[in-house]
Amino acid sequence: MIPASFDYTAPQSVADAIAALGSDSDEIKVLAGGQSLIPVLRLRLAAPTLLVDIGRIHDLCGISDDGDTLVIGAMTTHAEVAASDLVKEHAGLLAKASETVADPQVRHRGTLGGALVHADPAGDLPAPILALDAELVIAGADGERTVAAGDFFEDMFTTALGENEILTKIRIPKHTGWGAHYEKFTRVAQQWSIVAVAATVKLDGDSISQAKVGLTNMGSTPIRASAVEQALLGQSASGDAAKAAAAAAADGTSPPTDTNGDQDYRRHLATVLTRRAVRAAAGS
Repeated sequence: MIPASFDYTAPQSVADAIAALGSDSDEIKVLAGGQSLIPVLRLRLAAPTLLVDIGRIHDLCGISDDGDTLVIGAMTTHAEVAASDLVKEHAGLLAKASETVADPQVRHRGTLGGALVHADPAGDLPAPILALDAELVIAGADGERTVAAGDFFEDMFTTALGENEILTKIRIPKHTGWGAHYEKFTRVAQQWSIVAVAATVKLDGDSISQAKVGLTNMGSTPIRASAVEQALLGQSASGDAAKAAAAAAADGTSPPTDTNGDQDYRRHLATVLTRRAVRAAAGS
């Protein structure tokens, strides 16, 4: 189908984008990489009167080292994140997850910020961002504010982002030296995750001194598997310890039921994938 008609603007700066979002148009949509929005427009599931294209705002692109933190511009593509030596060294979990997003065409057009704002619970990047304790920097007419990843995702396709605000960058505490793995289960290539697990662990010798685990598509938002994280502390990186901890992966979750499986199926998948992800992250 052909999208409904709309006005179009391509601001050159964040300030201009915020001004455009504050206009009196009936409905405004922000276009980043367009990999989620364009299909919705073509199906006429959304019919904005104004489209604000932020793809020409160069300040929103790039990856930089800011001391103890990595800073990733919201318009940085999945392919750039996956290929970045900085991300691989200091936030390996995000690099590994970015490699699994859709196909090469999507990874070269889709953006990290766009995926986070879209907030699809089956999307591959919210769970790693949550597990890495990232902070999201949001700009609006009243200036900048920073929101923790745990507070950013509010519900399915719903975030803490206001109507007249844009996500400008993502700040990730460095996890240098941590092992990481993203374990994703799909029936066919390039499918949305039926369930996926983002795991990153820090080892002290053969013992796990810190563990962070995020779950994809196990609720209306990405979920931290806190019980698994606690169960792993001080444990050997062996398969037995990971299996015992993974038994708690589905605790407190409310996964969807659809043509790919019911809640019980997804809860079982979560325990299996968590065991695999933790073992891979720990190098065992």
